Parts: sequence; structure tokens; C-alpha cells
Amino acid sequence: MTVQARHGPGGGGIGGGNASPGPRARLSAILALAAPTALVAALQVAAQLFETWLAARQGTAALAGWAVVLPFALLMQMMSAGAMGGGVVSAVARALGGGRRDEASALVLHAALIALAGAALFALPLALAPRTVLGWVGGAQAAEAAAPYAMWLFGAGALPAWLANTLGSVLRGGGRHALAARVLVLAWGLYPPLAWALAEPAGMGLAGIGLGFAAVFWLAAATMGVVVLRGGAGFAPRLRIAPQGAMFRRILSVGLVACLLAVLSNLTTILVTAQLAPLGPAVVAAYGISARLEFVMIPLAFGIGSALTALVGRAVGAGDWAEARRIAWTGAALAFALAGGCGLAVTLAPLSFAGAFTADAEVAAIAARALGIIGPAYGAFGLGMAMYFASQGAGRMRGPLVAALARLGIAVGGGAALMGPVGIEGQFLAVALGIAAYGVVTAASVRPSVWR
Repeated sequence: MTVQARHGPGGGGIGGGNASPGPRARLSAILALAAPTALVAALQVAAQLFETWLAARQGTAALAGWAVVLPFALLMQMMSAGAMGGGVVSAVARALGGGRRDEASALVLHAALIALAGAALFALPLALAPRTVLGWVGGAQAAEAAAPYAMWLFGAGALPAWLANTLGSVLRGGGRHALAARVLVLAWGLYPPLAWALAEPAGMGLAGIGLGFAAVFWLAAATMGVVVLRGGAGFAPRLRIAPQGAMFRRILSVGLVACLLAVLSNLTTILVTAQLAPLGPAVVAAYGISARLEFVMIPLAFGIGSALTALVGRAVGAGDWAEARRIAWTGAALAFALAGGCGLAVTLAPLSFAGAFTADAEVAAIAARALGIIGPAYGAFGLGMAMYFASQGAGRMRGPLVAALARLGIAVGGGAALMGPVGIEGQFLAVALGIAAYGVVTAASVRPSVWR
């Protein structure tokens, strides 16, 4: 029996309402759906690491400017793909799991309209007033270096990024993870050479990196649109309908909470950056490198998480809450092992990781100090991220919200309290403790009294 058959509308097995599969079959189903998205995640990680290296080649001032833009750029990716995108996956999967194909078809138009609104939230402030917004985070010097980059990245790139990720979420909600992955593999594969060509041979610097991102995602959005219109998700979208509040609520009931969580996650990074900004551009740049480790983990967790959202959504749509919890814990264990392994590797050789992104000895030394403290917490981060995506599929988002608030309070409030007596290591320790709290609290929310 193929994975598509197991997870198709009304199918048996996982999410289909028949006898519960064993642990091996459950893990196989997660891996089969996760593998295509994991390939995209690997390419995205490689592209983003290349972007860090390319930004560092433009000089310390440019690297500080890139670091100031980083939380907003990753927030856009998180909201469009994993947060509101997760709301789209969950809504489509629950509709198909319950045998409501017409509802799934109608959700496509509503998802696209939400994507237009989401793109505007980034494009308007960050393309029209980048120096004002970014200056509050990293100071005037970093904001000046970042402004041209932000204008291209958000002014030209926000809309295609939202559309490509939203339409990809429609495909994943239909169980067509491999089809969505093919398009995004093309985008992330083209991005590094194009960004380099525009940044260095063309002489655009950071602005060229932003233009390169916009160009590849316009290609991805157009391709994804053709795929979905041709029925690539397993159903033909219904576009000639009046928008309905009920359809928006199917997506937004999960997506808005998930977007709030993405905002809280990136707000944590922004506020920590703001607390470190008075110590100078070298410290800001160093924290940007250490924060990159977390954002490397997010795409890796997303590979597993996208499978969990779809599988849990199908199980919940079919009314099998016990199986939904078993799927969630199976995927969470896998994410914990992968993220924990990556965090351990960086902890054992932090200077090597930091030195790969900057030739500035001072920046590398500070980043290595941060990585040595924060790295051990990433197993808990992988656990929390997997349970967050599973909670999207279940439509149970209160636990992840509490976890995100706990992380914000510990990382920012704890950092402010510890920096005085301990120094910047106190801030790094608070970041690590906040990450650990996020994983524990999110995982604790996946229990029978909540998921029912």
C-alpha cells in the first residue's frame, strides 16, 4: 500500500479511522511524507548558510545590517510556510480526512487572499521605511547598511514568498509533499548562485541578495500556481466563489495563533539583539551568527513537522484522537534526536562553526561563546517545534502559545537580569533556558486531557 493511498481522502490506516498501525508503520508514514520536505529543508539550510557567508564577505557593517534584517526575513518565511501555511495544511487535511472535498477546493481561494494580506504586512513597513524600523533594532549604522537589502527583499520578494509557500501548503494538505518539494527545490537551488552573481560580480552587495531572493520566489510562485490549478493537490480549486467567513475561520483559527507564535519567537531574537546593540556591531553580528543555528533548526524541524500537521489533521478529521497523539510523539522523538545531534556537534566545535561565516576574529570569538552555551538546548527546541506542528494539525494551539510566552520571558527578562552580574554569557544562558522551556511546555500540552 502506498503512502498516498494510506493518506488519501477516506483511506484507511493512519488518519483513516481503521485499526491503528504499529509504531514502525507510523514512523514509516512520517518519514515518507517528511522526506521530500526534508530535502527542501536541507537545500534551504545550505542556501541560508551561504547567505550568511555572502553577507559576511561584504564587511562587518554589512553583516550587522544583514543580522538586523534576519529576524524579519525568517519571520516572513515562518509565517508564510510554517505558521499560516500550517493553518492551510491543517484545514485542507481535516477537510479531506472528513471526506469534505468541496470544502478543500474552496479553501484554496481563501488561502490565497490571506497570503496577499500577509505579504502586505511585510512589504509596507520594511520596504517603505526600513531605516526607521531596523534602526530601532540595531541602531542607525546597521539600519543604513540594511536598508537597500530590505527594500528588495520585502518590496519585491514578500508577495511571491507568501504565494509560493501558501500554495505549497495546499499541496501538502492534500498529501502531495513531493510535488510541493519539487518546486521549492528549484527555488532554493537557484538562489545561492543568483544571489552571489548580483551581490559581487554585479556589485549590488546586500541589495543583490534581496533581489536574488525575490527573483527565485517569483518563479516558484508562478510554477506552484500552475501546479495547484491543474489539480496537483488531488482536487481542483474552486476560485469563482464568494469568500466565506467560515472558510477563513478554518485556516485562521490555527494560522493566526501560529503566526502569533512566530512573532513571539522572532520578537525574542529582536529584543535580545536590542539588548546587545549597545555593546557594538561586533556583538550584534556575533549574536546574528549564533541565532542562525536556531533558524537552521527550523527548516529541519519543518520537514518532520509538515508531515505531522498533515497526518495529525487527517487523524483528527477522522475522529481518531488517540492515533493523532501517537503520531505526534513519534515525530517529536525523531525531531529531538536530529536537532539534539546538530546542537551537540556545534557545541563541541563552536569556533569552527562561527569561523565559517566571518573572518573577523572578534566576531567569531563572541559567536563561539554563544554557541557553546546555547547549542545543548537544541534537542528541546526540536521536540517543541515538532509538537508545535502537530498541534496545528490537531487545532490545539494553547500549549504552544504558553510555551512561546515562557521562552520570551526567560530569554529577554532573564537576560536583562543576568547580563549585569554575569556579562553577555548571562544573556546567552537565558536564551538557552528559554529554548529548553519552550520544548518542555509544548510537549507537555500533547496529552489526552487536551487533545480530545
